[in-house]
Amino acid sequence: MTARLRGLSVVSHRVAWASGSAGTVLRTVDGGRSWAQVGPPGTADLQFRDIEAFSADRAVILSIGEGEQSRIYATADGGRTWTETFRNDEPRAFYDCLAFFDHRRGLALSDPVDGHFRIASTVDGGRSWRVLPPDGMPPALAGEFAFAASGTCLVTADRGGPFAWFATGGGAAARVFRSATYGRTWTVTDTPVPSGPTAGIYSLAFRDPGQGIAVGGDFAAPTVAPDAAALSRDAGRTWRTAATVPGEYRSGSAWVPRTARTALAVGPTGSDVSDDGGRTWRRFDTGSFDAVDCAADGTCWASGEQGRLARLSR
Repeated sequence: MTARLRGLSVVSHRVAWASGSAGTVLRTVDGGRSWAQVGPPGTADLQFRDIEAFSADRAVILSIGEGEQSRIYATADGGRTWTETFRNDEPRAFYDCLAFFDHRRGLALSDPVDGHFRIASTVDGGRSWRVLPPDGMPPALAGEFAFAASGTCLVTADRGGPFAWFATGGGAAARVFRSATYGRTWTVTDTPVPSGPTAGIYSLAFRDPGQGIAVGGDFAAPTVAPDAAALSRDAGRTWRTAATVPGEYRSGSAWVPRTARTALAVGPTGSDVSDDGGRTWRRFDTGSFDAVDCAADGTCWASGEQGRLARLSR
């Protein structure tokens, strides 16, 4: 397989979904021994950069791109059939990632339109969407945008609540936006992660409403990423640079459930682990991955270029 798998959603030790280029959507129900291509027909020209799965049957996928390339599809039968539930009709919008609070409430994030990031919301599990008014969104910086690298530029807390965060780059500062109202209103703060035309925060992960990590760097210079990992202990209101950073571009991150403070970060040049809540990181693998995700039972997978899929062993 040649598809690059940037979307990943792990449901359990048996069930996981992955998505990517050329309309690819994969599903396993046997712990990864076999994977089936279950993507919507007629979508080979779309890049499914994010997928959020709820079970072996239910999943929602997002394709990225300008205008009508940004679409959302939902399935309730394991990918046998799909329904297109959203198609972007704003030519200037570019949707990057999805996140769900629970089985019903979810958000999709677009790069700025008329100076504000754009949010679409669902309250019925992705079966319908509406674009929220921009009133509660702080202004974007010149050149600021989000990165559609691993489906984790927009996230919710692993342990519930109305909290959501999204991360940016491209402008004068890499910033984190925070909502405590299911995406209706937002506040924003600068972070110490360097920003630039292709640099910033590529991925966020929150273990709970208070503890978060951010990783990133510069996609165009993947082997050099000083200060490109940060952590927050106050729900994303403030961020500090990790004491030891991966030192290279990282596009995906995740907390490992059933551990006290363990987190993972992945990128094209390797994978890192932190056992102290993101304060220090150490390399444990040199394989190329774009995304990482873990199920509530502690099962973790990573995905990336050339159809790469790997299950974490400890």
